[in-house]
Amino acid sequence: MTVTTLPHWEETPADLAAATRQIKAALRARIEASGRTVDEVFAVVERRVQAAIDDIAATRRRGEPVWPVIDYADIEAGTVTAADLDKLRKRGCLVVRGHFERSQALQWDRDIVDYVEGNHFFENYRGPGDDFFGSVGSKPEIYPIYWSPAQMQARQSDRMARVQAFLNSQWKHTSEGVQWFDPGRDSLYPDRIRRRPEGADSAGLGTHLDPGTLDLWMTRAYQKAFRHLFDGTVEQYDPWDAAYRTDGPQYPGSTMCSAFRTFQGWTALSDMDHDQGVLHTVPIPEAMAYLMLRPLLSDVPDDDMCGVTVNQVFPAGHKWHAPLMEALSGIPDIRAGDSVWWHCDMIHSVAPVEAQKGWGNVMYIPAAPWCPRNERYAVSVREAFRTGSSPSDFPAEHYERDWPNRFHESDLNETGRRGLGMLA
Repeated sequence: MTVTTLPHWEETPADLAAATRQIKAALRARIEASGRTVDEVFAVVERRVQAAIDDIAATRRRGEPVWPVIDYADIEAGTVTAADLDKLRKRGCLVVRGHFERSQALQWDRDIVDYVEGNHFFENYRGPGDDFFGSVGSKPEIYPIYWSPAQMQARQSDRMARVQAFLNSQWKHTSEGVQWFDPGRDSLYPDRIRRRPEGADSAGLGTHLDPGTLDLWMTRAYQKAFRHLFDGTVEQYDPWDAAYRTDGPQYPGSTMCSAFRTFQGWTALSDMDHDQGVLHTVPIPEAMAYLMLRPLLSDVPDDDMCGVTVNQVFPAGHKWHAPLMEALSGIPDIRAGDSVWWHCDMIHSVAPVEAQKGWGNVMYIPAAPWCPRNERYAVSVREAFRTGSSPSDFPAEHYERDWPNRFHESDLNETGRRGLGMLA
C-alpha cells in the first residue's frame, strides 16, 4: 500500500482556500490508498453514530435521563458502579451531584460579588474583550475575572482534584509506549465566570465545538490523533485515546484553548432548572469522527470544511450534520455545588431563555491534566497569576492587576503549586 504524505501547516497558511483543497485531496488519497472509498469509511462512522442517536431517542421514550449523574460521595469512596462508568463513557458527559457542599458554593457566589463590586469592576468594565460569544449567536454575562479567591479555592481543592482525576482516568492516557498525560495532576487551567441574572433574556449559544478548527486537519499532531479515520482502520478510532493530542501546537487563528482538556466543565454557584437556558450537548463522543470525515464527501465544495475556518468556533448544525442535531440533550436540574462535565470533542450549546427564573451562575473549571502541552502553557499562566493579568488564551483586559484582594502565591496549597508547575 502506498502511504500518502499529508501536507501540514503549523501556522495559518497564506491561502486558506488553496490549503483546504490541498489537504482534502491528500486525505481522500490516503483513504483510497487503503483500499476503501471515502463513502465506505464514512458509512462505518455513520452507522456507529446512528446507533448512538437511536439509543438516545429510546432513552427519552422510556422517560429516562440522557445525562449520567453520579454522586460525589461515590467518586470519593471509589464506589461508582460499572453501569455508571459504562454510561459515562457512552455519553461522554456527566453531572456530579454534591461536588461541593451547597453552602460552600453559595458562599463562593457571594464572595465573587463582593470581589468584583469591592474593586469597582462595573464602573470600569469596557465591554466584551472578544467576539467569541457573538460568533455563536449570543453575549451572555461572562466576567473576565480569573484570580478571585473563590475561583482559586475551587481549582486547588481536594474535591476538585479528585473529580478531575476520576474523569481523566476514563481516557487511555498511556499507549504506544508513551504516557500522554498524568491523570492525577491537573494544570489548573484558569477560565472566567458567568453570572446571568434572574429575569434575563438570552439568545443562548449555537451548537459548536471548542477543541480547535482547521488545525484538527492541518497539523501533524492532530493528523496522528485522528489517524484511524484516514488510514483505512476507522473501526479502531477511539475518542478516548489521548495519543498525540497532548503534543499539538496552538494553531494561529483558532478559537481553541492552548491546553489539552479531557473534559470541559463548570461548577454551579446557583440553582438552575433544566428549562432555564442551560447547557446542551450531543452526547456522542464518536461524533467527532463524523465531523472530521463529513467535509470529504462529494456534496461539500472543495474549498469548504463544512463551515470550519479560522477566527470562529467550529460550527455544527443542520446544514452538514443534521442527524447529530437530533441527539442534542440538555442537563437535568442543577443545584449549587453540582458540577457539569463534557468530553472535549463534544458538540454543545446553551439554550435560549426568556425571563430566566433564578440566577444562572457558574465557574468554568475543566479537567486539564499535566502533559507537555499543558506544561508549556503553565509558564504563561504562572506569570498571569503573579501579576493578576488575563491569561494569554483570553483577551488582554487585565482588570485584576491592581486588585489587592485577589488570590496570591502565598495562598496556594500543594495542589495549586503543582498545578501551576511550581512543584514537580
